[in-house]
Amino acid sequence: MSLVPKLQSLLGSHAVLTSETDVAPHATDWRGRYRGNACCVVLPSATEQVAAVVRACAEQGVPIVPQGGNTSLCEGAIPRSGEVASVVLNLQRMRRVRAIDVGSNSIEVEAGCVLAQVQQAAAEHGRLYPVSLGAEGSCQIGGNIATNAGGTGVLRYGNTRENVLGLEAVLPDGRIWDGLYRLRKNNTGFDLKHLFIGSEGTLGVITAATLKLHPLPTSHAVAWMALDSPQAALSMLGRFQQRCGGVLSAYELMNDVELQIVLDHVPGRRAPLSAPSPWHVLVELADTGGEEALTAVLQAVIAEGLEKGEVEDAAMASSGRQRADFWEVRHSVSEGNKKAGMGINTDCAVPVSAVPEFIERATRATHSILPGVPIIVVAHLGDGNVHFIPLASFEQWRAFGEADAVSHRVKRAVNEVAHALHGTFSAEHGIGQQLTQEMSLFKPQVEIEMMRGIKKRLDPGNLFNPGRLLPPAPTPQ
Repeated sequence: MSLVPKLQSLLGSHAVLTSETDVAPHATDWRGRYRGNACCVVLPSATEQVAAVVRACAEQGVPIVPQGGNTSLCEGAIPRSGEVASVVLNLQRMRRVRAIDVGSNSIEVEAGCVLAQVQQAAAEHGRLYPVSLGAEGSCQIGGNIATNAGGTGVLRYGNTRENVLGLEAVLPDGRIWDGLYRLRKNNTGFDLKHLFIGSEGTLGVITAATLKLHPLPTSHAVAWMALDSPQAALSMLGRFQQRCGGVLSAYELMNDVELQIVLDHVPGRRAPLSAPSPWHVLVELADTGGEEALTAVLQAVIAEGLEKGEVEDAAMASSGRQRADFWEVRHSVSEGNKKAGMGINTDCAVPVSAVPEFIERATRATHSILPGVPIIVVAHLGDGNVHFIPLASFEQWRAFGEADAVSHRVKRAVNEVAHALHGTFSAEHGIGQQLTQEMSLFKPQVEIEMMRGIKKRLDPGNLFNPGRLLPPAPTPQ
């Protein structure tokens, strides 16, 4: 039996999409920049069905592309083009919250759960799942884990890796690994979940996870600050860390180019401050106590910044609605950028103290290639992750001719700056198909060889997300 009829017999014809119209959204990235080649899309509803699909594909040597919400920025969640047509394995039907253990501060969910769904389920039990992203209304937990997603809460809670207690996964041979532990301490050999976190679907299909929960903050204090430089923002970060400690939940930096794009292209967004400023910071304090104390310390630190000349102006959110408005501006950057033009996205992280120097040097490097091109900067400053995005208009992009080559030159120049500052070219977006060459250039060869060894051991047929994460192995001489 050929593969598609076999899959239909396993899942039912309703769960195997084959028409061009049905397959197209799963074979194209959300920005419409990349398109791959898929023979079908399968929609399993249980882990056992995932295992059956994997076995069927393995028997016929057909590649599998595990797919969550398809929100990747580096061509990581769609099939490759010009090669053997892959099976896209989308987990959108696996959205059960299996269990919440308030005493253990954990939640067990299937991989297709949308991030916002998990946040809501936790909140209903007085708990917080702290990973927060602009795409949280569409990205899925399995994809978050496979890419080790970061977001705006890393400063306080860490990235996804720090918030996963256990995993369930289907291996490339179709076996199911049940590692859904709820334990904080489990010193029994290799902690295998960390192989899959950040592996981008190259080692197996994550089907469920046990996630770490935290006390749900009941009070917040939020402010929007205007500053004249990234260095001033860094100085203010130090003040907040010194005065606020563990209640500092977010510290997000953006330049005026980014703010104006959001205001121009996303309906309903309003500038938090009336006067323009070259740089902006959204800062949030959160705790389980009273709001008065948080507000007082937030006001005090901002007052210090105003007195020292590090802050030009500031607005405190005076209500829950205003707090949400501030955050909506921050979470609208991807939507605004998509509408504004063709962004050359980079995802670097450097030591926090080196962020101002990185922005300055990366700007010079970019303008040596594209003189005067507008540059978007939006950064999780508290953890050193800077999204440095030169932006070409759609007309400029078409005029480049070899646009992909120009984009590659700019990205390489920016990544070289990050590397020189002891940073990385990928902080939270992953590698996908777009950055495998950067792996060859910037990742130590011994690390690549270790990763290749793990990949070959678990997936000897190279059927799981081939062409992602790892650069091609050198051809034997």
